[in-house]
This record gives sequence, C-alpha cells and structure tokens, in this order.
Amino acid sequence: MTTTIERIHTNHPRMSQIVIHNNIVYLSGQVDESLESTDVEAQTKGTLAKIDKLLADAGTDKSKMIRATIWLKDIEKDFKGMNKVWEEWVDQDNKPVRATTEAKLAS
Repeated sequence: MTTTIERIHTNHPRMSQIVIHNNIVYLSGQVDESLESTDVEAQTKGTLAKIDKLLADAGTDKSKMIRATIWLKDIEKDFKGMNKVWEEWVDQDNKPVRATTEAKLAS
C-alpha cells in the first residue's frame, strides 16, 4: 500500500512547515517572529496569522482543525492574554481539542 505524503514550505533546514498525509494537514510549531511583539496578545495574533496563512497554503482553514497544542513560556503570566486572542480567532462552531502547557522554549 502506497501512501502519498505532500510536503510544503520545505526551505527550512530542519523541517517542513506543512505535511499533508491521508488528507490531514500537519503544521510545524509556529511562533511570532516580529521583533515588535513583546506582549503575549500581540505574539498570539502574529502566530495565529501565520497559522491561517499556512492552512490556506495547504488548501484548508481553521474550521477544519481537530487539535491544537500551545506552549507558553510562563503559563501563569500569559494564559489569560493568549486565551483572549485565541477565543476571538477560533471558529466558534468548529473548535478543536486543545492542550496548553508551560515549556522552556527554544530560541
């Protein structure tokens, strides 16, 4: 049995930004790379805008998301602000399952 795997945005030296397998779209971890974004709300908006673009590049959108994993550097400080932006962004009729955790983030 042969399964097709499509990789999109493969110019990163360590990973593809998008992999499509069995009609499921997988995105690599995304962060807001804008130097002006210092607060979590601005960072979250920037990150979610990147996700919207990648999903569009894969031929889909956030209404089809089934799972999201969010890592925060300081969950006590950032959880409320991140959730505010997430709740404005997420498709209210098609919310994915979601996990949020605190983690030491790679730079």
